[in-house]
Amino acid sequence: MLNPTWLRTFLALVELGNFTRAAERLDLTQAAVSQHLRHLEDELGLLVIRRPRGIELTPAGRALIDYCEEMELAGKRLASRLSDSEDEAGEIGLITPGSIGLVLFPLLLDLQQQRPEWKMRHRFAPDSEVIEAVLESRYDLGIVALKPDDPRLAASKFIEEPLELVVPANADVHDWSDLERLGFIDYPEAHMTASRLLSRRFPGNPGVGSLRRQGFSNQISLIPEFVARGFGFTVIPRYARIAFGRADAIGVVECGAPVIDTLWLIRRAEWPLPARCARTVEYLRERVGAPATQDGARKKRPAKPKR
Repeated sequence: MLNPTWLRTFLALVELGNFTRAAERLDLTQAAVSQHLRHLEDELGLLVIRRPRGIELTPAGRALIDYCEEMELAGKRLASRLSDSEDEAGEIGLITPGSIGLVLFPLLLDLQQQRPEWKMRHRFAPDSEVIEAVLESRYDLGIVALKPDDPRLAASKFIEEPLELVVPANADVHDWSDLERLGFIDYPEAHMTASRLLSRRFPGNPGVGSLRRQGFSNQISLIPEFVARGFGFTVIPRYARIAFGRADAIGVVECGAPVIDTLWLIRRAEWPLPARCARTVEYLRERVGAPATQDGARKKRPAKPKR
């Protein structure tokens, strides 16, 4: 690595074009200025040519100027990343499951419009990938459904998310036979998710696996579209339903005592969050769960089961 003192001397010499003035600015002797230049030229080759009216940069000298400018920019980027000021520009990385991510993503974009110097980076992923990404510092923040026990992670409760039985808007669901008639819209982990809610609403049912599968997608954001078009029913986390754009085309069947997942916000425990990330968390907490984001679909109170 080139000596920073030599580089400062070289930059002053280039700016002022004169050994005497460079020495005066740096509070050095002319001999010291010449010595610093000689050290650089020993490593890089001829940098300047002395002329009667000043100095002339060689191609190597111009390359060194470019190097100094790049080092200055790199230093500013490093200072920005290490800064604990909200005013510093930088990236905010958040990795989440699909359901809550569908609601958070537009909020992140709203915040970036307010603070253009903050660049949002978001990814959808299952819990295992979220934890790995935060542990490897590829993302500042993550949200998971199961609280991790890794001591390298700090976890705080973010929000609670109920599971919902979602059906076409014109469908009536009274008992298990109505679900059999509608058919099931499937997605990864849907059987486990649906079983948790349906076992409570329809005790003794033969299981989700006994239902006709009427559609499948690995993108939770697409599942309500199947239901809206009347292809079947599903069980999804509430925020996947809230994010769906055609709320009037679907209905939510009330199932009595709710089945609720707690979502946990995680980060690395060993160091504090950058101020911009902490402000983003505060911003999201203030907005997620507000009344305007929590309703839309028709609420269906099921009739008493048929006898």
